[in-house]
Amino acid sequence: MIQPQSYLNVADNSGARKLMCIRVLGTSNRGYANIGDTIIAVVKEAIPNMSMKGSEAVRVVVVRTRREIKRDSGMILKFDDNAAAVVNQEGNPRGTRVFGPVARELRECNFTKIISLAPEVL
Repeated sequence: MIQPQSYLNVADNSGARKLMCIRVLGTSNRGYANIGDTIIAVVKEAIPNMSMKGSEAVRVVVVRTRREIKRDSGMILKFDDNAAAVVNQEGNPRGTRVFGPVARELRECNFTKIISLAPEVL
């Protein structure tokens, strides 16, 4: 569960390292984001000499959360960190690689490009 002021790691090579959520997109009173949800975040830490700079507002998709998710089969899935991938307005990733595992639930949210770039889909 990601809410405003939550810090996230970046799961791609877009140039950012740390993000802070400032808005969960969706209905007006939505408080939390889960895997597959789109949020607005601020770059808190960036890699030098890359296209992204600190304090830049970006649109990201949550790909991993520490909060467990329960699937219909009864399986419970939980990750070690909160991570997100930077996307553009159309939902395509800005990076060319995705690091670490991502959840299969991204396919239901039509982020198949992120799934195809990921090394492992759980």
